[in-house]
Amino acid sequence: MAFWMLAFAMKWVTANQLRLAVVTEANPYGEISKDEFKTITGQDF
Repeated sequence: MAFWMLAFAMKWVTANQLRLAVVTEANPYGEISKDEFKTITGQDF
Protein backbone atom coordinates (compact mmCIF):
# COMPACT_ATOMS: atom_id res chain seq x y z
CA MET A 1 0.00 0.00 0.00
CA ALA A 2 2.93 2.36 0.59
CA PHE A 3 3.64 2.59 -3.13
CA TRP A 4 0.05 3.53 -3.91
CA MET A 5 -0.02 6.12 -1.12
CA LEU A 6 3.11 7.71 -2.58
CA ALA A 7 1.79 7.52 -6.14
CA PHE A 8 -1.47 9.24 -5.15
CA ALA A 9 0.27 11.87 -3.01
CA MET A 10 2.68 12.72 -5.83
CA LYS A 11 -0.24 12.80 -8.31
CA TRP A 12 1.21 10.00 -10.43
CA VAL A 13 -2.27 8.43 -10.38
CA THR A 14 -5.76 9.85 -9.92
CA ALA A 15 -8.42 8.33 -7.69
CA ASN A 16 -10.13 6.92 -10.79
CA GLN A 17 -6.90 5.27 -11.93
CA LEU A 18 -6.28 3.93 -8.43
CA ARG A 19 -9.67 2.19 -8.53
CA LEU A 20 -8.14 -0.20 -11.07
CA ALA A 21 -5.75 -1.49 -8.37
CA VAL A 22 -8.53 -2.45 -5.93
CA VAL A 23 -9.39 -6.12 -5.39
CA THR A 24 -12.94 -6.77 -6.64
CA GLU A 25 -14.88 -9.69 -8.11
CA ALA A 26 -14.07 -8.35 -11.58
CA ASN A 27 -10.42 -7.78 -10.62
CA PRO A 28 -9.34 -10.53 -8.20
CA TYR A 29 -5.66 -9.70 -8.78
CA GLY A 30 -5.84 -6.12 -7.49
CA GLU A 31 -3.21 -4.91 -5.06
CA ILE A 32 -5.19 -2.93 -2.47
CA SER A 33 -8.45 -3.44 -0.58
CA LYS A 34 -11.47 -1.14 -0.60
CA ASP A 35 -10.54 0.01 2.91
CA GLU A 36 -7.01 0.84 1.78
CA PHE A 37 -8.45 2.81 -1.15
CA LYS A 38 -10.45 4.92 1.32
CA THR A 39 -7.38 5.41 3.51
CA ILE A 40 -5.32 6.60 0.54
CA THR A 41 -7.88 8.82 -1.20
CA GLY A 42 -10.37 9.73 1.53
CA GLN A 43 -13.14 8.63 -0.85
CA ASP A 44 -15.47 5.65 -0.58
CA PHE A 45 -14.89 2.95 -3.16
